[in-house]
Amino acid sequence: MGKASTGCFVQQMCSSLAGISRERDHMKDFRRYLVLKYIQYLVLSSSNAISTLLGVLGSGYVMLILHSSRVSSKSTAVFISSLARADLLIFVSAVAELFLWTSSVAVPRTAFTPALLQNLLVANTHISALLLSCVAMEAYLITFFPMESRSLRTVRNARLTSKAIWLLVAAECTLLQVDDVLTSSTSPSCGLTAWLLPLSSGAAALLRALSYLLGILLRIVNVYIYYKIFFSVSNRSSVRTK
Repeated sequence: MGKASTGCFVQQMCSSLAGISRERDHMKDFRRYLVLKYIQYLVLSSSNAISTLLGVLGSGYVMLILHSSRVSSKSTAVFISSLARADLLIFVSAVAELFLWTSSVAVPRTAFTPALLQNLLVANTHISALLLSCVAMEAYLITFFPMESRSLRTVRNARLTSKAIWLLVAAECTLLQVDDVLTSSTSPSCGLTAWLLPLSSGAAALLRALSYLLGILLRIVNVYIYYKIFFSVSNRSSVRTK
């Protein structure tokens, strides 16, 4: 992805933020934040410590902006707010891991604890990728179907979509958590565990495969939207200069 096309895409995507803030500085902050998150979750193959730290700091700052009285409630603001809150999962996981590492109290590190911390990070990644795709889709609708999509781009629909994403990812991570605990059970051949283990293992394997395929699909869809908007902006610019 070229730097020039990235800039055009970000500028067009920020048109979906129109009306969120009455001050231009806030618009610039939202733009930088979306670029950071897009790179973190949909460009990089995996997040590193630097991008994760910057993402968490950016989310904290954006949450402060969104709670300002100068920011009005729009559908894209709902997605951005939910995206920022998703980084609370990283914060909780990091604090819990730090506590277990530094605490002098003997805390039994069963399979439940490390699996839970890992699943919190998985939930953050999946929620963020889906919400970023929602923002990109909204930018696509604003660019090509501004009037026709107005009834869809409402605060109510954005809130329902965000809640649905959180619930689906929560269900996914619950299933993965159960599978991790059952797999590491000391007595898998006894009673209910022996009956549940094959079911949870099969469901978890299927879910991981579907999540992987969905991740690839989201990247393809976002790239398609990315270049579709870019060429649209380029064509409009060339027409205006004639």
